[in-house]
Amino acid sequence: MAANFFSYLRLPVLASSGLAALGSGLLYFKQNEIIYPRNLPAGARTDVPQPKDFQIENSESLQLQTPDNESLHAYFLRASSIILQQNVTVLMFHGNAGNVGHRLPIGKVLSESLGCNVLMLEYRGYGLSTGSPSESGLAIDAQTALDYIRNHDELRDTKLVIYGQSLGGAVAIRLVAENQTKGDIAGVILENTFTSIRKLIPTAFPPAKYIARLCHQLWPSEETILGITANIPMLFLSGLKDEIVPAHMMKTLHDICKVDHKVWKTFPNGHHNDTVAESGYFDAIWAFLVQDVLSEKVDNPDRESVDVSKDELWS
Repeated sequence: MAANFFSYLRLPVLASSGLAALGSGLLYFKQNEIIYPRNLPAGARTDVPQPKDFQIENSESLQLQTPDNESLHAYFLRASSIILQQNVTVLMFHGNAGNVGHRLPIGKVLSESLGCNVLMLEYRGYGLSTGSPSESGLAIDAQTALDYIRNHDELRDTKLVIYGQSLGGAVAIRLVAENQTKGDIAGVILENTFTSIRKLIPTAFPPAKYIARLCHQLWPSEETILGITANIPMLFLSGLKDEIVPAHMMKTLHDICKVDHKVWKTFPNGHHNDTVAESGYFDAIWAFLVQDVLSEKVDNPDRESVDVSKDELWS
């Protein structure tokens, strides 16, 4: 399992190399296949790891219906401890490759070590979800997941934290911007997220920089985040050795963000896909949940380290 997971982590690098080699015509007409490599690794559309594969017991596999009649696969992991009084729900958005099952080790840490409920959404066209991914489609998917939480008996009264990695960060920013006035989003966590797809192309794929303007999947996070003015705490997690999304993009998002309280945390040895396994990553999330989301309304805010080793995370 560990070997397979690390093979998956290298896939966005392969996708990046493929984009750089494409001509302008393919970039325009095939960019959804490039930006959303949902078929990587091989079998990702059908071979979706299940919670039981990681000894996660208190969970459900869901199919959420979108307003445009797509069926979205998701996992709901219940908090398996009362550390946070089962009062936090994390809505988790994954990156652009693989499927939601590949992120179950992360969900396990959040639910078992940190004591959060976790809803892990699988975008349209990924894994066991129907449809084809697009910027507008993923925005619908995110809203569908948020509405599910808002209408769920167990979750509607919990503190809601939106957590996005890479592309998932862009999805999270847009969702928060469009829902901030509702007053039920208690925090946002962003990891290794880009400022926009068009700005990412010249830095991540230099040979394609002159045709970046042809990209119609925009994800303009640096513009969207400016519209978030509600008092919602935000945590920015940045791997400084990110080889796909330059670390300065995350710093830009942090610096221009207008929220009153924002936390900046860097990981000097963190690459794009393994920052989550860096020492202190989950400690940073724990501190954010306790101090900023719950305002230290837990019995033991100075809990011992919740850091997780790479071997345990990928086991």
